[in-house]
Amino acid sequence: MNKVKTFSMGGIHPNKYKMTSASPIMDAGLPEIVTIPVKQHIGAPAKILVKKGDKVKIGTLLADADGIISADVHSSVSGEVLKIESAEGGNGYLEDMITIRVEGNEYEETIDRTGQISRDIPLTAAEIIGKIREAGIVGMGGAGFPTPVKAAVPEGKKVDCLIINGIECEPFLTADERLMIEKAEQIVLGAKILNKALGIQNAIIAVDENKPKAIEILNKITKTYIGVNVQPCATKYPQGGEKQLIAAITGHEVPSGKLPVDVGCVVQNVGTVFAIYEAVIKNKPLYERVITVSGDACAHPGNFLVRIGTPISYLIEKTGGLNKNVAQVILGGPMMGSAVTNIHAPVTKLTSGILLLSEKLSHKEQETDCIRCGKCALVCPVGLEPFLIRRLMSEYQTDKLRAAHVQDCIECGCCAYTCPARIPLLDYCKLAKLELKKKK
Repeated sequence: MNKVKTFSMGGIHPNKYKMTSASPIMDAGLPEIVTIPVKQHIGAPAKILVKKGDKVKIGTLLADADGIISADVHSSVSGEVLKIESAEGGNGYLEDMITIRVEGNEYEETIDRTGQISRDIPLTAAEIIGKIREAGIVGMGGAGFPTPVKAAVPEGKKVDCLIINGIECEPFLTADERLMIEKAEQIVLGAKILNKALGIQNAIIAVDENKPKAIEILNKITKTYIGVNVQPCATKYPQGGEKQLIAAITGHEVPSGKLPVDVGCVVQNVGTVFAIYEAVIKNKPLYERVITVSGDACAHPGNFLVRIGTPISYLIEKTGGLNKNVAQVILGGPMMGSAVTNIHAPVTKLTSGILLLSEKLSHKEQETDCIRCGKCALVCPVGLEPFLIRRLMSEYQTDKLRAAHVQDCIECGCCAYTCPARIPLLDYCKLAKLELKKKK
């Protein structure tokens, strides 16, 4: 086995709470109604193609990508379009959504629903990118960047390393781990497909060392595939951050303001790579994904295959409901996730987890004065000084924030997690980035 690797600057070791690591992926079933946002990605919302009263099938194109930085949106169910309107998402923002009443379970005929694994990749690089675009695939690790853009090498750039991110360093979340265990060969084939699109033969599947079963299975499978290898990484947060993972795997540092492609790398999440396999080999659009529903206040945690547009409340009820111990509901992980303002909001392509947390883990301790210990700077994985950013923001010295390099913040939350004064340092960093964005 390859030597375990990690990044060198900062990082923390929070409790993992991976209680669903051994929980197989279960089908979440069908709700009565789904509400599908037309913007589930970075960039422009997709243009709506359907109207009220239309009948749709699973896989029907509902909204067409509006430009390069956009993504198609497909129906996750069969049924009737009830309405198209702005509604509140899980984070409280109004979004254009398509509401569909579920009727039956009818699929578009072009989707290959057989379980047979196909190992032949006859398509050209351009055809692969076209299939990824038609399937509406976006980065499923949280960023939501349209995948066809990342799968094509920009003019004047050279890529020599594809990194498949199987770290999943956030506490509680195990959806990616279960995918690597249950769909390992499809992920390896997805890596081969991306290799072909990028014109390389060097894909590295990076897996946290706290996932030994996934590492074992992937190592066994990659022995029969040229150009795909497994690299175990040390358990440290935020190991799954794009720049931190590149540093760990290649030793290269992505400079401030630059992208992974500038150091010859492309990084894709394992969920995205699995979706690429299904799109290219099975002609399947991205209309469902695996989600962890967990938390210390969750009665029956597990990993579920969920249709996009399913209400968050449906999954909460499926795992035991909002019992008296639930103090907070989080979308994503507890470090980088966001509090849910509307539990009836839908699951999207970017939803990796739904966490029900108790008062003990919801981090609502009383803030006290900064004691100038400097711990926040020591754990920052990009070398920032969060205490300074907080002071500059509090004093509204926005002209000095750029010099403090706050735009390099990856919003991992290490600073806030470590702060003994319980100062919400991450919030100050986010506000500072917004201020700089306004001033551009």
